This record gives sequence, structure tokens and C-alpha cells, in this order.
Amino acid sequence: MEHIDVVVIGAGVTGLASAGAIAERGRSVCVVERHPRAGLDTSTHNSGVIHAGIYYPPGTLKARLCVEGKRRLYEFCASHDVPHENCGKLIVALDEAGIPQLEALWRQGQANGLDDLRIVDRAFIAAREPAVHAHAALWSPSTGIVDAEALVRTLLRCATDSGAVFLPATHIVAAEEDADGLRLRTNRETIHARVVVNAAGLYADDVSALVGGEPFTIYPCRGEYAEFVAASRPSVRTLVYPLPDPSGHGLGVHLVRTTGNQMWLGPTIRYQARKDDYESDRMPVERFAEAARWLGDVAPTDLRLAGSGIRAKIHPPEQSFGDFMIRRDRLNPFLIHAAGIDSPGLTSCLAIGDLVSSLASELL
Repeated sequence: MEHIDVVVIGAGVTGLASAGAIAERGRSVCVVERHPRAGLDTSTHNSGVIHAGIYYPPGTLKARLCVEGKRRLYEFCASHDVPHENCGKLIVALDEAGIPQLEALWRQGQANGLDDLRIVDRAFIAAREPAVHAHAALWSPSTGIVDAEALVRTLLRCATDSGAVFLPATHIVAAEEDADGLRLRTNRETIHARVVVNAAGLYADDVSALVGGEPFTIYPCRGEYAEFVAASRPSVRTLVYPLPDPSGHGLGVHLVRTTGNQMWLGPTIRYQARKDDYESDRMPVERFAEAARWLGDVAPTDLRLAGSGIRAKIHPPEQSFGDFMIRRDRLNPFLIHAAGIDSPGLTSCLAIGDLVSSLASELL
């Protein structure tokens, strides 16, 4: 049986950043990942947006860790040559009726510590993005994009360089608590850990049940994308978002320019039963074209279906907001959760990793 200070379950950006931060403190740590490679679920099935911190209620973990994580992520990408761009974002209102919502977003951003947000008029929009048709917008200059797959690879390399061990194609099949921690039996070996970090994304609720933690539910929520065909890509440099979905569950179908110069519309939002269903009953491109009214006349022939992702939400559809769950388990004294990490999880990953590392240090 192997003995180790910390086992991190899940090799998405949350798990890898946590493992790296723990290893940097001189603790022995391994990352257990059920897939053959890191980051194959939510971490690389998203827009790759570096969020500013506008959308989240002041005082929440999402607000604090997004603002801190954004700064850290830009520095990390620059120092490790991860493809990224600080391109800015427009949140657009099509008419005068949307101005109060822009003002509410501006106030919330201010409360979260953002001092660079501006409400801009049609002249500003036309000068910066002539292809965007809107009455007004909230301009966020610190929003950006990152190559999510390159970020995953770099986080893994940094973690292993700091001493973390990566165990791919490995899953937990049983767990038993003793006086000093948890004995985890995997499909390969048995590992004794003084602390276990549950960063299992869509399966964090299943992992908690397996290792004797408290019960909670992860709700899989699919987001789909359409991609502009090369000949129809709009000439847009920034990200363009509509006003957020009134349900509170999503930010609306928006325009994303990737670091590979693709143009995507999405994601949609739909709660579903399965955690692995990326393709059934896909939304037709006509619906994406209808949603992008601020780009003028987008024809269905301008688009083709692209990828999809599944968010790990910790709140059901009847609730409009759920914060990150980053804390010690209430039943198992050796278990730390980093669960319910939907947006802005990618932006926040390094800040989340530091918080998880601090929680682990309290137990070691």
C-alpha cells in the first residue's frame, strides 16, 4: 500500500491547480484521473473565456476567486507561454430597455472590485466593432480568452515538476476510513491518504458518497456551440455577449473568438439527466442564428454545429445561483470538496488551487 499526504481525485483544471499548489508546499500528492488524459471533461469543453468577475454576487466565492484568479491566470499564461489574449468583451443591449440591466451589472462589477468597466454608447460600439449592432453595451477590457487544452497541459506539467504524481486511467472503487486518513482502493492499487481532495467535476457527488462524505447532488447542464464556417466569420475582435439569461442559469448565447481564430456561438443551457450525453437532441443551427440578433442577419448556412460541454452545477434548475463548494466535508474529517465548479471555474482555477491547498495544510 502506498502512503501519501494528499490524493486529488480529478485532473481537470481544478484538480491540477490544487495538486500543484499542494506540491509547492512540499507535501506528497498524487492526482487520480479516470480518463487516460487530463482535462477531458468540462475543462476543455467550454468557451475558454477568462472572465472579469461581473456576473457573481458580491461576497461569494465565485466573485472573489474569479477576480483573483483572472489576475493569476494572465500572469501564469504569460510566464508559461500558454496561448491567450486580453481581447475585452462587450455585453450588449439591443435597445433602451436593456440599459437598467447594464447598469446593474456595472454596479455588481464595481462591488466585486472591478474599476475598469464602462457603459458605452452606439458610437463606441460602432467604432470598435462595426459588425455589432446594439444600442449600448457594458465594456469589460479585462476579459480575455485562453487555450484551455494548453492550459491543462501546462498545469499538469507544473504540478509534476513540483513533485505531484499523475495516475491516469485510474478510478476509485472503494474507500475505508481509519484513524490517520483514508485507504483508497483503485483499479490498480491501494493508496493511503491523510487528506483526499474531491475535484471530480461532474462526478463529485458520486465520489463523496463513495468515500463516506456528505450527500449532495451535481446537476449536469449541457451547453452546445455552433461555429461560423470560414467564409462567413464576422470581423469581430472582442467577445460579444447578450444580456444574461433571465433564468440566471447562463450568460446567453455569445460570440467567442478562440485562440485558434475560430468563431463560436454558444453555449446554450439545458439541464439533463445524464453526465456523459454530449450529442443527443442537438439544437439546430437555425436557433443559434436567431440568437445572434446583434450580428445582423446571420443565416443558418453561415454556421455548422460545433462541440458541446456539460457544466457541473450544484443547484437545481429552480434555483438561479449556486456558489462553488470549496470546504471540508461535514461528515468525513479527511475529505475536502472542490465541487460545483462551473463558470467561472476555468478563470478561477489557480485561486481555487491556493484555497484548497490552504485547507489541506490545516489537516496535515
